[in-house]
Amino acid sequence: MKLVTVAQMREIEKEADANGLSYEDMMENAGRELAYAVADLPYFYEEEEDVEILGLVGPGNNGGDTLVALTHLAADGWTARAYLIKRKAKGDELVEQFLEMGGEVVEAAKDKEFASLYASLDTAHVLFDGVLGTGIKLPLKTDVAEVLEAVSAALDEMEEPPFVVAVDCPSGVDCDSGEAADETIPADLTVTMAAVKMGLLKSPAADLTGDLVVADIGLTEKVKSWMGVKREVADEDTIAAILPERPSEAHKGTFGTALIAAGSVNYTGAALLAGLSAYRVGAGLVTMAVPAPLHGALAGQFPEATWVLLPHEMGVISAGAADVLAKNFERATALLIGPGFGVEDTTREFIENLLTGKAVSKKSAARIGFVHAEVEKKEEKNGSLPPLVFDADGLKLLAKIPDWSKLLPAPAVLTPHPGEMSVLTGLSKEEVQADREGVALRFAQEWGHVVVLKGAFTVIASPDGRSTVIPVASPALARAGTGDVLAGLIVGLRAQGVDAYDAAVAGAWIHARAGLEAAEALGTTASVLAGDVLAAVPDVLSELE
Repeated sequence: MKLVTVAQMREIEKEADANGLSYEDMMENAGRELAYAVADLPYFYEEEEDVEILGLVGPGNNGGDTLVALTHLAADGWTARAYLIKRKAKGDELVEQFLEMGGEVVEAAKDKEFASLYASLDTAHVLFDGVLGTGIKLPLKTDVAEVLEAVSAALDEMEEPPFVVAVDCPSGVDCDSGEAADETIPADLTVTMAAVKMGLLKSPAADLTGDLVVADIGLTEKVKSWMGVKREVADEDTIAAILPERPSEAHKGTFGTALIAAGSVNYTGAALLAGLSAYRVGAGLVTMAVPAPLHGALAGQFPEATWVLLPHEMGVISAGAADVLAKNFERATALLIGPGFGVEDTTREFIENLLTGKAVSKKSAARIGFVHAEVEKKEEKNGSLPPLVFDADGLKLLAKIPDWSKLLPAPAVLTPHPGEMSVLTGLSKEEVQADREGVALRFAQEWGHVVVLKGAFTVIASPDGRSTVIPVASPALARAGTGDVLAGLIVGLRAQGVDAYDAAVAGAWIHARAGLEAAEALGTTASVLAGDVLAAVPDVLSELE
């Protein structure tokens, strides 16, 4: 699904009209697709002999889309009513077509105290909100605000309110900023035309949008401004197309080896969550490279993994561990660095040695379980790095290394939350959050790597200017360890040969959906743990098959 600003959408429609797809054609296509979307809803009203729909019809294009949809539904036998707001019935061709199909029309200007409106709401199974479009300016004008407020109040008092479908956007939403009028009617479903509007994925508008689907209005590759849109919103079809095939004759080597350098004595669980996630998303083999003291705690919980025990200093990875890890690059098809590292200098030196190709190993005072108890100090070139994913404390340490972005094999995947993005960029967290997509794109291009800016509506940005937003914001994912699950999903996909950008998009979408699935299973977002998100991954994948 493409993601556009209001100005972009206007330019696209203008170009389409100039190239033979008229505004009237686009409206007819939009209305027809809107009718189809409603007809495909779960039949919560299937036992009803007479299905009723009420459309709130404004004066603009959204009102026109609504009238076209109502006309199609009336033709299919629905009892359809149009409530015209700042729109006169006389002389309106779309209204006349609707009346000819047996529809009923009421003009708000003639409906004193909203008597007809309340009566129609009381019997409607579905309500179209087609009052205002994407070009509104807040605050709303009084006459429109009064109608929306009356509808909202009536819906709040109903035991079984109609299913609310917003046409293009809920009326009262600023489709660029995401601001919303107090009178905005919350939608159960928003059918947006051609592309998702930026503001629908920002708060508070996102909380008023409900489920989101896109209606095809007939745009083709002939419209250059349409084809030039590089912003997208991830959806199920996109992710299903990314996931690698799993042939029946496959063996573990078919699906690659994820090598995961993670953990410290203070953050043991991060390594486990990342490793399990890489397996759950389909990697053939997961090799865990952890500080040696962690092995005893982790091995019993993770029998499927193989292990590389790294030199350590008081339970954190030491500088000399680069030499040991590099010896395991030959079979690794992707490498994750960072979950649970801590931010000690010795671990920063480990990362720097790894990236510069210098393995500096020296005797350490504390190497529990490490077989190479004493190693001569040496400097040598390590083997080529596998495709990289950097996460968590690994990013904070990376930021301390001069010219770090040039040392990573491109494109690496970087998975910062806003705080880590602040450390990497020097921007404040507030600056990062104020322009999430812009910041992610700017630095993806500057660094030459894929950036996954985590948080509500996670943004994935590519060096080539593409970006994808994950259309999920949920407190279910606001819990320690969920980022480790995400990093594991991404490296697991990279290990299977999925390219960096696609792996980041798919991993982030699966992660977000798993958070929602976990919350639904538990009945609350408050109780979701990172392990619950991990446990829900197979359910999400099964829905994609």
